[in-house]
Amino acid sequence: WIDFEKEIAVIVARNSGGETKAFPLVEMEFNPDANLVEFLISPSTLNFDVQQRAQQIAMQIAEKLNIVGLLAVEMFLDKQGNILVNELAPRPHNSGHQTIEGNVVSQFEQHLRAIFNQPLGDTSGLNNAVMVNILGEQGHEGPAVYDCLEDVLKLEGVYVHLYGKALTKPMRKMGHVTVIDADREKAIEKARFVQKTLKVLS
Repeated sequence: WIDFEKEIAVIVARNSGGETKAFPLVEMEFNPDANLVEFLISPSTLNFDVQQRAQQIAMQIAEKLNIVGLLAVEMFLDKQGNILVNELAPRPHNSGHQTIEGNVVSQFEQHLRAIFNQPLGDTSGLNNAVMVNILGEQGHEGPAVYDCLEDVLKLEGVYVHLYGKALTKPMRKMGHVTVIDADREKAIEKARFVQKTLKVLS
């Protein structure tokens, strides 16, 4: 058991020439029932030292493993300020979906640049970004129906990504929504509205 303060993640890209770049650290909130990311918030408000250490850890792991492509590194920040590596995923990852709208280069473009040994792109964030996973509702299994999708689509700065899965079941990941806003608290507020409003039924 780890008494942690935050769950955090860093995505690193590395090409075969050894060029390595890290995306900014993101903070994650998990759904305890599904063990999936519920909210992902970028940029982090953690102090610069923590963010820099997490990025360095992720880049060192990518180099030691001789990764070509992306590596997502999920970590715990404990209450003493220690960073503990929890999970590695050598691929585009849920903790990087917000980069599609929220960063200069997305994780997907960066992955292609890395595997084709091209110069890696600028990983800087463009704005506050909050990502919400769209999960199948409890008690619903069968052909997917997206309830209140129109209410979400009409919001400014809200980007819906559906994965094209025909069938839903409880806690199945059916898509994600990214909220972009110059005001961090407004972005979080909109994300919570999306989570309460958009339901995947059958």
